[in-house]
Amino acid sequence: MTTSSSATTTTLSKSSSSSSKQRVSYFYQPDVGHFYYGPSHPMKPHRIKMAHHLILTYGLYRQMECYRSHPATPDEMSAFHSEDYIQFLGKVTPDNLRGYGNQMQKFNVGEYTDCPVFDGLYEFTQLYTGASLDGAVKLNRGDCDIAINWSGGLHHAKKSEASGFCYINDIVLAILELLKVHARVLYIDIDVHHGDGVEEAFYCTDRVMTFSLHKYGDFFPGTGHIKDTGAKEGTGFSVNAPLTSGMTDEAYERIFKPVMDKIMEVFQPGAIVLQCGADSLTGDRLGCFNLSLKGHAECVRYTKSFNVPTLVLGGGGYTIRNVARCWAYETSVCLDVDLPNEIPYNDYFEYYAPDFQLHLTPEQRENMNTEASLESVRVDLLTQLMSLKGAPSVQMAEVPPDFEIIKEDTVAEKERRSTKEDRSGEGMNDGGAEDDTRSDRGKTKDGRGEKREHEAELAG
Repeated sequence: MTTSSSATTTTLSKSSSSSSKQRVSYFYQPDVGHFYYGPSHPMKPHRIKMAHHLILTYGLYRQMECYRSHPATPDEMSAFHSEDYIQFLGKVTPDNLRGYGNQMQKFNVGEYTDCPVFDGLYEFTQLYTGASLDGAVKLNRGDCDIAINWSGGLHHAKKSEASGFCYINDIVLAILELLKVHARVLYIDIDVHHGDGVEEAFYCTDRVMTFSLHKYGDFFPGTGHIKDTGAKEGTGFSVNAPLTSGMTDEAYERIFKPVMDKIMEVFQPGAIVLQCGADSLTGDRLGCFNLSLKGHAECVRYTKSFNVPTLVLGGGGYTIRNVARCWAYETSVCLDVDLPNEIPYNDYFEYYAPDFQLHLTPEQRENMNTEASLESVRVDLLTQLMSLKGAPSVQMAEVPPDFEIIKEDTVAEKERRSTKEDRSGEGMNDGGAEDDTRSDRGKTKDGRGEKREHEAELAG
């Protein structure tokens, strides 16, 4: 199996209503919503389960291929992260913190950071990361056109450091998987926070372009200036749209669509990764933008219109009832399905009180982004993109096998061995029980993590 620039240099065009429906695959692990960062922490994995229940009760699951994803292995995560960091995450627990003081400081994990050690931390990272890798492999094989993993999109994690509620950067790992087949990959980030971990990982390469629209100025993580455009071979391939509070649907679209058009014309990616952080929605507990569900989802709709294989991921989002609304709605956008505004009854129906409606009404607040400031950002980004000298090419090369092919080859090898040898059928590094080298102390007590009520969300 080989890849070459000729496979991805054809002119990309947006789809018309007459085009064939895109095949959508959906990846979900039932336990991923059971983990708990702590009583005062804004990150609530429970939101993933809430979104899943809306997807079920709206009947969206019937129109896509649904998969239970595999837990990522240490070897898979080490494709980007350092081995000592992965080993630390696999060993540290709330019960043995005192023995890891120096490492917690080194890796930015623990009580005095925004990345706490909680029960089942390592298992949580395995689940959300495995789902993103599974989606990337499906896209690489041509088995689907759009792959969805709402538990993924943790864009702040660095090679050897946790950051911004993120421990393992599933996005970087998924992009590395996509690069095995595609000459160029585009990463788009519509989270209110800058996608710093992904940008940093690919800052010096022209094979990955990153496009982030985010709040900039006295706001975490503090990166993403418009002049941060990449380095070495990657100069010009980091595209940052620094914005300020109050962004509306119309203002966001004025930046997103023309810049996307120019990116697709100049860069011509073979695959896209779209991070759909929902903290850019109106009313988010940590965010400061004022987007409606329709404005946020218009980015999804516009991206899919280019008919490029796309991995759709979650990300931030801290008013969890709105996160669930957003990701269920964006699933329907991927499927070209219209949803009724009335939320169907589900296990978390009471979260959507008092109106029990899908769509949100933006707040009555001032958009601090002026016409002049938006135009300046748009012009600067288009100028940056026009200075690039066409889509970069890569030499033809043998494509490394993905982890599922490795598993199949290993099983076949076992079948060829003597019947006296192990023929259990478990592949090497496939996420099976024998690949988990952690001690029992690193696992959740019952494999489910710790569940808690979210009174603040219900009352909000």
